Amino acid sequence: MTQKHHYSTEPEHFILSPETEPLLERVLFNNRSLVLMVLTLLTLVFAFGLTQIRLDSSIEKYIPLQHPYIQNYLVHKDDMKSGMANIKIAVAAVEGDIFDDAYLQTLSKINDDVFFVTGVDRSGMQSLWTPNTRWTEVTEEGFQGGPVIPANYDGSPASIEQVRQNILKSGQVGRLVANDFVSTVIDVPLLERDPETGEKLGYQALSHQLEERIRDHYQSDSIRIYITGTPKKLGDLLDGAVSIGYFFLAAMLMTTVLLYLYSRCPKGTLVPIAASLIAVVWQLGALALLGFSIDLYSVLVPFLVFAIGISHGVQLINGIAIHSGQGLDKMSSARQAFRGLYVPGMLALLSDAMGFLTLLFIDIGVIQELAIAASVGVAMIIVTNLVLVPIVMSYIGISPAGIAQAQKAEKANPVIWQWLGRFTDKRYAVTVLSLAVVLGAFGVYYSQDLEIGDLDKGAPELRADSRYNLDNDFMVASYSTSSDVMVVMAETPIEMCNTFKVMDVLDRFMWRMENVPGVQSALSLVTVSKLVTKAMNEGNLNWYALSRNQTILNTSIQRAPGGLLNADCSMAPVIIYLNDHKAETLQTVVDAVEAFKSEYDDQVDEMYFGMRADAIQDAIAEGKIDAVPMRLQLASGNAGIEAATNQVIADAQDTMLIFVYVVVFSLCLLTFRSLTAVACILLPLALTSILGQALMTWLGIGVKVATLPVIALGVGIGVDYGIYIYNRLEALLISGLSLKDAYLETLRSTGKAVSFTGVTLAIGVATWMLSPIKFQADMGILLTFMFLWNMLGALVLLPALASMLLNPEKIRERHQRVHQSVPPAV
Repeated sequence: MTQKHHYSTEPEHFILSPETEPLLERVLFNNRSLVLMVLTLLTLVFAFGLTQIRLDSSIEKYIPLQHPYIQNYLVHKDDMKSGMANIKIAVAAVEGDIFDDAYLQTLSKINDDVFFVTGVDRSGMQSLWTPNTRWTEVTEEGFQGGPVIPANYDGSPASIEQVRQNILKSGQVGRLVANDFVSTVIDVPLLERDPETGEKLGYQALSHQLEERIRDHYQSDSIRIYITGTPKKLGDLLDGAVSIGYFFLAAMLMTTVLLYLYSRCPKGTLVPIAASLIAVVWQLGALALLGFSIDLYSVLVPFLVFAIGISHGVQLINGIAIHSGQGLDKMSSARQAFRGLYVPGMLALLSDAMGFLTLLFIDIGVIQELAIAASVGVAMIIVTNLVLVPIVMSYIGISPAGIAQAQKAEKANPVIWQWLGRFTDKRYAVTVLSLAVVLGAFGVYYSQDLEIGDLDKGAPELRADSRYNLDNDFMVASYSTSSDVMVVMAETPIEMCNTFKVMDVLDRFMWRMENVPGVQSALSLVTVSKLVTKAMNEGNLNWYALSRNQTILNTSIQRAPGGLLNADCSMAPVIIYLNDHKAETLQTVVDAVEAFKSEYDDQVDEMYFGMRADAIQDAIAEGKIDAVPMRLQLASGNAGIEAATNQVIADAQDTMLIFVYVVVFSLCLLTFRSLTAVACILLPLALTSILGQALMTWLGIGVKVATLPVIALGVGIGVDYGIYIYNRLEALLISGLSLKDAYLETLRSTGKAVSFTGVTLAIGVATWMLSPIKFQADMGILLTFMFLWNMLGALVLLPALASMLLNPEKIRERHQRVHQSVPPAV
């Protein structure tokens, strides 16, 4: 049967006739009790799942495991101490220096306490009090050496003077000992798993142990404690993540108050709030049951799910209130609102979900899990808000005060609506569109300076005045070896990493890197060999060089610290200490490494890496090759990981954004079957994306793991406004109204709800700016901007585009053709 339509002279009465109710509507509303029972059962199941959710702080989730740098690191992970899981604890004397018995005794106690902290790799721990910190010298009697703090240390002036001399001979000044001798470091490598439980080491619990057992216990008027390292940073971030719950509660309370002021109906306020909270419970419960955990970034997703749910719930409550104000009973009002909104609602939510799923292009665990979490949340909203809200309202209805408010709003003709209605006039539309073009051009030009990665020193995820960043500032100022480390791995054939030709290249490489801006110092086998060779020659600086005698080289590295070569001498890392891990610093260092590599890579014949050392020596003697083959492989250390992450984000951001728009374009075209409709919806969205990137440039916010998802989220969430506005506008145009009258009627209904949700959600995320976690504050700024600008784009730019692009007569003709050829909607 051909689908029939009824067009009333009143635009709000443009509805499908009862005999052509969509099948989905009949199934849901004719079986309301059964549907509510199923939804209640699902809520109980997911509520149980919610009790199983856990917070995960695994470092592996924050890095791109398939990137070549990370693959190189994983190959040699067990051979190096300069991995990702490492803590540095600086113990500083407030007055005087470290050459004081009280200071050294305190350092000894701290060293012992750190030794027993859960998760510490005790065999690799190093400080002045550990036996692996040694001094060496050569005298007339031969080699002499021993622990920096000898076994017979008794705290006397003579013993302290001996410690001073040992430190100077140890080569640890600038590394374990501050350049100004005011503090020393305890270097603490960590195990991957808790040795007691066998589970992955929890960095939040570790951070608490360090604070309680070390900082709180030992910090005093005479001693200051500073703690840095990626695990400590993650622990502090997890502590700050607790505040997210308070911001969520604040946003929920503000939304409740504003929604009541908007609707004047307690039932119309509580039902969408409850439905959105149920969506959050379903989302978290489903993730837990599927085996997913919550991390520092996906912990923000529940608020986004709540916000999206409120956005769609308000539209439904608004529609039900309007129909109730026109005299329909509560069942009919709920059905008519569902019938008019489930198509645009489904389109908007599918656009949201697909926008989130584009984040799967980015090969970083936390971003991919955020994409899955957000998509699951949107899927839940489809049920809880598009189904649960109208069914519950069909039972309880809008209160008399809510109906009166809807009738009042329907009759109202505020100045702001009249002013916005002018943008359907081509004279005003030209001005708006011209301004949009200027803003777009400005945004494109200004966003060219948008950088990839961190733009601040220390831990940009935390505030500049956070405890961690203050500790990091102290480390950078006091030591030549900061907590920002990039490790380049020099690979050679087995037993060839200590040959003169290899070490000579490493020596030249280190010299090159130490002269790169942003590099503090470099350390490798070469450093040890030079120090020992100098010591063997009475400390004469003229001997601070590599010896060409292989026997002397072998002797000089016999006592090289662990982590400077592997067991079979096929890899020797070069550890490069950086001032910071800003995007510019990392790119400068990586470019310098790549430039040096290019000078040697062409000389490497891969076949020789599988040969024995004697065969390679024979090949050199026969002139087949000039030197021992060597590969310089990037990268390890936290700075190396950060550099790999930046490259992944740089490669993925454009692909992700293009895919988001292609998906949204396709869904809108499939629904509205008009390129002009798609243009009216997407062009305001594109302008917001461009201006959002310009805002990031102006605020000094780089594109990184914390901010890249906002770009996709802004598009996915922002498209909802345009879809609802255009869907209502097109329906009113089909009913026979002029563009201006249709838009004014759209503003009184859908436009009112869009403006309310845009402002309400912006206020909610604006509270994030107060968060102690800077990446949450950054997301708050960007989402606030996107909520408001997407709202303005839908209310201002969309009607201006419609006045230039839409032809009401063609829309009506297309609508009649489509519904004459398509069977009744499901």
